[in-house]
Amino acid sequence: MKSSGEAGADAMSIGALAARFGLATHVLRHWESMGLLHPVRDAGGRRRYGADDLTRVATILVFKKAGLGLDTIRSLSATVDHTTRQGILRAEAEELRSRIAAARASLELIEGGLNCAYEDVTQCPDYQRLITEQVGSPVPPHGRT
Repeated sequence: MKSSGEAGADAMSIGALAARFGLATHVLRHWESMGLLHPVRDAGGRRRYGADDLTRVATILVFKKAGLGLDTIRSLSATVDHTTRQGILRAEAEELRSRIAAARASLELIEGGLNCAYEDVTQCPDYQRLITEQVGSPVPPHGRT
């Protein structure tokens, strides 16, 4: 595979690369400014992207879809030892577990509201239970103190 420093006749313009992935060109420029992409420049100073750049953009998109931020992607892209990479990924896994738990709690609340017969969703047993768990004491019935 060619390095981006060896973009040849099959090299793409920034517009062609962006279109291939459904991105705006400013996204690729931003990734370049962050050190995630390193396109070569032609004689006119225009960015030219080769096969390695194509793979790199696909890799960035896969990592972003997995929930990784650009700083983390940059850290993983750098030559890091196994222990450093494991530490980065452990922290990301823990953050993802936390987001999953929050999403499950949100879904539980929403599904409880969907299955509730009360006019006022705050009177639903599932809602009451979740509020009790949050504040640590029972919520008084509506209209009572």
